[in-house]
Amino acid sequence: MRAFRHEERDPLFKRLVRGAVVAAAALAMSACAAGRGGSVPYAPTNFVAPDVQAEPVASASQPIGALDELSISVFQVASLSGQFKVDANGKIDYPLLGEVQAQGRTTEELRETLATGLSQKYLQAPNVQIAIKERAEQKVTVDGAVTQPGVYAVKGPTTLIQAVAMARGTTQDANPSRVYVFRTIRGERVAGAFDLKMIRRAQAEDPVIYGNDIVVVDGDGSRAMIQTLLQAVPVLGMLRPY
Repeated sequence: MRAFRHEERDPLFKRLVRGAVVAAAALAMSACAAGRGGSVPYAPTNFVAPDVQAEPVASASQPIGALDELSISVFQVASLSGQFKVDANGKIDYPLLGEVQAQGRTTEELRETLATGLSQKYLQAPNVQIAIKERAEQKVTVDGAVTQPGVYAVKGPTTLIQAVAMARGTTQDANPSRVYVFRTIRGERVAGAFDLKMIRRAQAEDPVIYGNDIVVVDGDGSRAMIQTLLQAVPVLGMLRPY
């Protein structure tokens, strides 16, 4: 005699299991939607680097920032070699060439600019080397549903996950699917939203955090503060995730 499996003995069993799976999937999707939501666009592509007064503190190969100290060496030309501080406007005062834009350029890009400028009038095939001797200290505010809110000084590479980690991570009431970053771009206060869960799963890019950025993790106790900050974002509608 053939032994019947449980679902064959009970025709309702298979239907109940199938219904439970569908219900669980629907519940998970609704929870995800509720976890994100809000009117702030997620990971907008035009959420670019801030204005000059808010300097980058992000990637290891990041561009030069204002107030960084540079070491510039021109082979066998001592008068063109030395330490140069980038001013608040992002420029260096370089011998023979005057003010040269440094902020926003990599050391290689600045090296090419100086070499080209010197070779046009003064030197033949100058050998220019540039290194960042010291990064300027920047400050990032991390607030909301984090264990230790505060203003943190940063010199090295920094991303959103690292900024939240500096504040000792999120609290139990946090909604890590909704993390806001407030920044000034082209004279306007703007905001972007990011999903920390997706970033941790490598399903979304971990965005660069810049000096003077304000990072706020959504949570039960931080929504009033978030609404206050959002009221100061007049061009919010101009940012789009695509």
